[in-house]
Amino acid sequence: MRFAIGTIPFGTTVGQKETFALLDRFVEAGGVMIDTSNNYPFWRPGCSGDESETVIGSWLASRQVRDRVVISTKVGARPRTLGDTTLDDLEGLSAPVIRAGVEGSLRRLGTDRIDVYWAHIDDRAVPLAETVAVLDQLVRAGRVLAVGASNTSVWRVERARALAMVGGHTPYTALQLRHTYVRPRPGVRPSAHVQEYVTDETLDYLREHADLTLWAYSTLLSGAYTRPDRKIDTEYQHPGTDARLAVLAQVAAELGVTANQVVLAWLMSDGIVPIVGVSTPDQLDQAIEAARLTLDDDVRARLHAPR
Repeated sequence: MRFAIGTIPFGTTVGQKETFALLDRFVEAGGVMIDTSNNYPFWRPGCSGDESETVIGSWLASRQVRDRVVISTKVGARPRTLGDTTLDDLEGLSAPVIRAGVEGSLRRLGTDRIDVYWAHIDDRAVPLAETVAVLDQLVRAGRVLAVGASNTSVWRVERARALAMVGGHTPYTALQLRHTYVRPRPGVRPSAHVQEYVTDETLDYLREHADLTLWAYSTLLSGAYTRPDRKIDTEYQHPGTDARLAVLAQVAAELGVTANQVVLAWLMSDGIVPIVGVSTPDQLDQAIEAARLTLDDDVRARLHAPR
């Protein structure tokens, strides 16, 4: 099943019992990819950022399913100061931070390796060569199996991959960015300044580099596709979005599914891994059904057409 379950609320607003039930259902349905971070959700009052990894670790220990899942976690965007809920003073991607970060994640997750380890942000204060080299050391030590870049512009990804090639290091083979069916206006930035959107340049780069897989977050716009009480963010409000929403509604009605399910199926049909944050069994079941939805070439062409 080609989507990852997003786990930001696990262990906090979604309690341990409910978290275990959701993860059980996900794996029973054929789900494999579990996406977390060493800072989820530090911004909630009383939280440190340990919570999501910790509850996933408890579930892994309880269910003994480590070899059946892919664990994806991140380093670099944890606040330097406990209790800081901003994004203004993050740990970054120096070698000491990454080494300490991976050990903390392994301990909380109760595992001996991380399947996909992400540089969570683009840290311009640390030389890329330093970050690339220390991630390679973790791979060679067996602590990490693959590395990825999150919230990083495509030119910086290309530079990191070039440094890895020249130095004989492990390259980034995954890219995690904000992406959904509707597209933001050119030149706008996400409200969270450390985030990065997928651009046409990103998609062009991915087409030319088959070894690089895109994982997409914020795929369902916090419910804005299907919930009247949720408005699409202002950066997506332009005539191109109106055209896309019209086609999306038509396709969903024709197939007898929700707009959310069409969005997820469309992303997966392009080889993208959507990260789907869920907090209820119904949300998870809808994502599972979307993973089983096949879009024919005509439908995909219609969805791609509006700009």
